[in-house]
Amino acid sequence: MQLPDPSPDALFASRALESLIRQEISSNQNWISFARFMELALYTQNLGYYAGGAAKIGKGGDFTTAPEMTSLFGATLASFVASLNLPTPLRLMEFGAGSGKLAEDFLQAARDIGLDVADYLIVELSSDLRDRQQQRLSHHVEVAWLDAPPSSFSGVVLCNEVLDAVPVPLVVRKNGRWLERGVSFSGEQFVFVDRDVDQAICHQIPDAADLADGYLTEVHPRQEAFVSLLGEMLQAGKGGIAILIDYGFPAREYYLPQRSGGTLMCHYRHHAHTDPFRFLGLQDITAHVDFTALARTGLECGLDVAAYMSQAAFLLSAGLPQWLEKNRSDDTARWLVLANSVQKLTSPAEMGELFKVLLLASRVEIPQSVINSDQSHRL
Repeated sequence: MQLPDPSPDALFASRALESLIRQEISSNQNWISFARFMELALYTQNLGYYAGGAAKIGKGGDFTTAPEMTSLFGATLASFVASLNLPTPLRLMEFGAGSGKLAEDFLQAARDIGLDVADYLIVELSSDLRDRQQQRLSHHVEVAWLDAPPSSFSGVVLCNEVLDAVPVPLVVRKNGRWLERGVSFSGEQFVFVDRDVDQAICHQIPDAADLADGYLTEVHPRQEAFVSLLGEMLQAGKGGIAILIDYGFPAREYYLPQRSGGTLMCHYRHHAHTDPFRFLGLQDITAHVDFTALARTGLECGLDVAAYMSQAAFLLSAGLPQWLEKNRSDDTARWLVLANSVQKLTSPAEMGELFKVLLLASRVEIPQSVINSDQSHRL
């Protein structure tokens, strides 16, 4: 695929990151796991995709998230949170807050509907994104930033399009066994090299032994570890809920025989492709989420799988139609923009079906309007 050329400065930074990764590969007998490669490409200080200074989200970046499309996304989340039996003033924690748009929209809607928010905490690994968030949210006294999550928390945890950027190992089926696909350096380029691995790495794959040779996919131990952290944090508190929103599938749909190339994708200036070795540090690298693995881990940590459904089902049952009606306008152009954004969020052909919502709760009741849309049986 032909991609837009980066600027000279961006290309210089990309080559510096490439050199750093080459050094690490060389110091590890010319092989690192793909998860480690992805971690370096995304999070290396000052050079990784999420640690550098380039615009990432919105029209001038590489991809667009739901909050960037319309403020009604954050407003709907505020309505849903207001419907929960949580004590007020409320505490929220958002992981990976992007541009800060979701926090801004949520807090504005909370004021509009009389939801009292005491704290809106943001855990952000990217210093560049944290700087952008602080500029955007400087007038919101409820907002504070954390370097790491606390050991105990009571309230609402928001994770919107966070887990897809968690580094993943790649595994491939060869000669009746699973191998781990890692990265080596040969000549002047990065190459994939497969190595033996403990077969338990594939524990989340249903009927893993029955998949055909050549089947390539991802597994998600760090996503599971993240949910374990959330479980411990919420269980240590007095009650709370984690709202996990991302693109992905339950395991039986994720690991279909037909999905034999996995879900790994790269995003560069609104172009999607599958080559993680291009423009290191300048492109996002993502993998879809296995929601069955997240739900199982949550249960193992003592959380309840309160509900699981498509993004469309969640938004429509949590208050989006009411917010759309409240914002109805005689300005035809403005109304069409708003309606088009809502269509993108809810249409099965856009984000409505591919994106899912998983609610993991500790001592929190979910309103019946949302429970009616629950599809946990698919997990």
